[in-house]
Amino acid sequence: MEYRPVIIIGAPRSGTNMLRDVLTSLPGLATWPCDEINYIWRHGNVRYPSDEFISDMARPEVGRYIRRQFNWVARKYQAHTVVEKTCANSLRIEFVDRIVPEAKYIFIRRDGLDAVVSAIKQWKGKLDITYLGRKARFVPAADLFNYATFFLWNRIYRLVSRDNRLAVWGPKLEGMKDLLSRHSLEEFSALQWKRCVEKSAYALSNMPKHRWHEVGYEDFVTNPVEELDKILDFLNLRVDSSVREQAVSDVNPKSIGKGRRSINEDTIHRLVPLIQDTMIRHGYTLPISSQTQNE
Repeated sequence: MEYRPVIIIGAPRSGTNMLRDVLTSLPGLATWPCDEINYIWRHGNVRYPSDEFISDMARPEVGRYIRRQFNWVARKYQAHTVVEKTCANSLRIEFVDRIVPEAKYIFIRRDGLDAVVSAIKQWKGKLDITYLGRKARFVPAADLFNYATFFLWNRIYRLVSRDNRLAVWGPKLEGMKDLLSRHSLEEFSALQWKRCVEKSAYALSNMPKHRWHEVGYEDFVTNPVEELDKILDFLNLRVDSSVREQAVSDVNPKSIGKGRRSINEDTIHRLVPLIQDTMIRHGYTLPISSQTQNE
């Protein structure tokens, strides 16, 4: 290929959209004109019950189809770098890497409590027809019926749900139905965040370090120019300073701690035991009340 694939990896609501938008505002970097392309990644495995694909599922015909979609972006936008962001890829990096072995990866992580609270809002969000239409154009024709059926069922479920939520949102975990039956929505969202972060970190740790770069959401929104410079150095890209500054001009730290501040003590006490080991491993402090309780 005459371009480089760059894959953004991150759990839902961890700043993946922000990072993609910043990068693709730079000259020569492009992506699909929609939010995510999970439909494309799942083609050939559309009926598999979760997004936790293994590398053997990247059969030759699957790989050829997905690479053609990368080629389309590069040609259409004359890009030297194709940036891809689909949160479900955090569960299947080995599969992704089998298809685009020349890719570089950017792993963005965020405070689990902030990410979980933001995710819960998405589970209960209203239908956005414009957003859906942008994504629908990239559904493989052979998979249209499957996704149309799923969409209708997911929306009907929201109408009749006691919690007024979708049946499925975000990356599909193995055993998802059972987990949702045994946990509250808040608890499941915490487990979803944990699984995405842990599988990403494990898969990337087995790659050569020159192929992946890790950035904290909090670091990026606090020092966006500095953190963008690190990413561009990692990608061996040279961009004029004025262009870099313009790319991050809308980035701000106002969402740091927003989730933590909005949840009550009871919810914190239920969530922290589920994710505290992952939080600590990635440098995030636990709420003081939870630290006291654990001690």
